[in-house]
Amino acid sequence: MNLAWKEIKKNKARFLILGSIVFLVSLLTFIISGLANGLSQDNAALIKDLPNGQFYMNEDSDQTYNLSRIDASTEDEVLKKHHDAVAFSIQMGFLNDQDNKQRSVAFVTSTNSKLFTNVKRGEVVLDNSMKDKGIKVGDTLTNNQYRGQLIVIGFVDQKKFSHAPVAYINTDDYKEIYRVKEMQVVFVPGDDSPQKIAGLQSFSNKDFLNTIPSFNAEQMSLNMIIWFLVIISGLLFAIFFYMMNVQKIGLYGILKAIGIKTSKLFKMMWTQMVFITVIALVLSIAFSQVFNVIAPKGMPFSLTFETTVILSIVFLIIGFIGATLSGIQIKKVEPLQAIQQGEV
Repeated sequence: MNLAWKEIKKNKARFLILGSIVFLVSLLTFIISGLANGLSQDNAALIKDLPNGQFYMNEDSDQTYNLSRIDASTEDEVLKKHHDAVAFSIQMGFLNDQDNKQRSVAFVTSTNSKLFTNVKRGEVVLDNSMKDKGIKVGDTLTNNQYRGQLIVIGFVDQKKFSHAPVAYINTDDYKEIYRVKEMQVVFVPGDDSPQKIAGLQSFSNKDFLNTIPSFNAEQMSLNMIIWFLVIISGLLFAIFFYMMNVQKIGLYGILKAIGIKTSKLFKMMWTQMVFITVIALVLSIAFSQVFNVIAPKGMPFSLTFETTVILSIVFLIIGFIGATLSGIQIKKVEPLQAIQQGEV
């Protein structure tokens, strides 16, 4: 520990450069992770807020929820067997506000269930983001495919689907707008093992999210960037300590000659790595939280405590691996040969 601290004080510029790079890479990683989580919520909060269970769609739907049609008899059979099950439908559309301006929404309707908001005919409950567009309780909204008017009776927090605010409407109103008779999906909460239901295909929560257009591609792209940044940070540690070790071959030879064990030299290097990484991570976490506060209101950003902890642990592990790989040459150093090369 004493050796590690002395070297850091002696070579402040080198370690400051490495710490700055790790800080910038980790900060970028935290910000992109926050954006990935935020976009995930903005894309599918309606589904992600549901408890674990099984989603059932028609086998002929090609794993596409808006092409699925659940036969009424099959729906009744499942709902009678599972009292907490719910049948629901989702379809993208629009509402005209009182100024006759179109507002994109995701229409959602369901059978009676505490998992979804149920409304009477002619009523609508909207996501809170619609308040920012000037819509308030008591407003009457219209749709070109609907004969009557929909009265706004309330708002709900963080209910988005496919980056559109959710609009809960009555089942009869939904059927009139889209000229359909069947529901699209049946959800059975708490059912970890899928059941065989004739004509239906089961999906877990994660699998159903992947049936949402753009969700899988969007998350995969962002997660790939995150892991590339993590790998880059590991390479930076390996390269930095490798160059440091090459320059200190003579010093290591002298230290070995006076009886210092290789394990102690490794501990010195690991201590330096942990010191740099922890400081860089603390600063990057602090800056990412500041970014969360100053980010534009419309930007979907959500950096959770769990994600922060996981990424921090990953950075420490990657740093440890990178530093250890670069230190393999320390083990190979022969004291006499290293001393003859000259101390740097």
